[in-house]
Parts: sequence; structure tokens; C-alpha cells
Amino acid sequence: MTMNPSERIDQMIAELTDWRGKTFASIRKVMLDADPEVIEEWKWMGSPVWSRDGMIAVANAHKGKVKVTFMHGAGIPDPDQLFNDGLDGNARRAIDFFEGDKVDAHKLKRLVKAAIDYNLSHLKKNATASTRTKTAKSKAA
Repeated sequence: MTMNPSERIDQMIAELTDWRGKTFASIRKVMLDADPEVIEEWKWMGSPVWSRDGMIAVANAHKGKVKVTFMHGAGIPDPDQLFNDGLDGNARRAIDFFEGDKVDAHKLKRLVKAAIDYNLSHLKKNATASTRTKTAKSKAA
């Protein structure tokens, strides 16, 4: 039987029997609570992804940390300075959670909402422009 993305994420969290499972569950709850239109996906052979009008973030459990990578993190405000990895990149920013770190739901939710705002103002606009361009080209042919 094939599992849907949410079931796969449930299973992955259940299999993380140490602190990473609890951390992952907390992150997931914040992602889903941030906006009722956030959807869960399962990509790249085993990575939970949360999206709303474009990708918000992907999360992975590594040996000593849980990493949450925001796809357009460089373009969103981070007033609480949650990003602690990928700070030199042009697009992505990440938060590495280590054993003993607390997930601050309020601050993380603010960051998720900023990522959604970014998607709504940048990605949707670009998708619409790209669709118009394709339509205009096909009519011209």
C-alpha cells in the first residue's frame, strides 16, 4: 500500500525515537499551524517538504541535528535571527536544531508566514508572468 506524504512523515517521525523525533514533530506542527493552506509533500527520496504557492521549507534529520532549509530564506526577513546556516547563500537559509535546542513556535511561525508572503508576492507573480509569456508565444506562432 502506498502512503501519502503526511503518512510518510508520520512514519519518519515515529522512527526517530530520540530527541530528533520530538524536534521534528514540533517543527511540523508549526509549519501546518502557520497557514491552513500549507501542504505536505514527500520529495527527493525521503524529505518532508511544506509548500504554499511554492516551496516554504524542507526538513531532514541528520545524525546530530534536524535541519530546516527555507528555499527562499535569503529573501525573507528574519528579525529573530533564527537562521544559523547557509547565511552566505543567494537563496536558501537554514536552521540547524541540535539536541537540547527548543523550537520557539511563535518565532518559527513568524518566519514561516514570512516565507509564505514571499511566495505569494514573488513566485505567484512570476508564475503568472511566465504563463502569459508562453500564451503570447503560442498565439504568435
